[in-house]
Amino acid sequence: MTSPIDTRADERKALARRLNWLRAGVLGANDGIVSTAGIVMGVAGATVESGPILIAGVAALVAGSISMAGGEYASVSAQRDSEIASLAKEGERLALDPEGELEELAQYYRNRGISEKLSVDIATELSAQDPIRAHAEAELGISSDEHVSPKAAAVASFIAFALGSALPIVAIAGPWVDYRELATVASVVVALALTGYFGAKIGKAKPLRAVVRNVVVSLLTMGIAFAIGTALGVAVA
Repeated sequence: MTSPIDTRADERKALARRLNWLRAGVLGANDGIVSTAGIVMGVAGATVESGPILIAGVAALVAGSISMAGGEYASVSAQRDSEIASLAKEGERLALDPEGELEELAQYYRNRGISEKLSVDIATELSAQDPIRAHAEAELGISSDEHVSPKAAAVASFIAFALGSALPIVAIAGPWVDYRELATVASVVVALALTGYFGAKIGKAKPLRAVVRNVVVSLLTMGIAFAIGTALGVAVA
């Protein structure tokens, strides 16, 4: 029978996983908004034609989404492989020197202010249930039965980046031709203010600082890209 403590622990782990994916989604959407907005604003500075702007935006969405997914897949795969290798090494150490590993685990708890006897008792009881998990969670900070899925991370990053990229594309390629730059800037600023706010809330940071940082970075990105596009467009003409 599952105890209330085990149930709460499982709930905390599930919540942590959801927060990690949500954080990754917010960051992916944020990257999609900023990078694609910079590209379409740069092209808009060089030409008044909607076709090239739309093509550049769609190309940025596709290329950026694939790149983001590939990078996330490689990164998470490396993390998972590293965790599995660390667990295997810990298992070898336990097989070769169980007493030494038990003392090492007890020392871990002593270093955190737990008394000598209680540290040994905790280490002994945890090791009796699942020694690899006990050592991995205490000494390595990883779980022996939970590994992030590279495929899931890649898919989440792809979707988040694509959704974020879609916003500046719609804003810059909409029917409001005379106000498309203003519409793009306004929509991007609002969207990044929201992603900054929610990202800060998830990470338990100060929302105002994150919002200001996001907005300033986006304005600089779009402003510099538009200025370069304008200069190149004039030079070409």
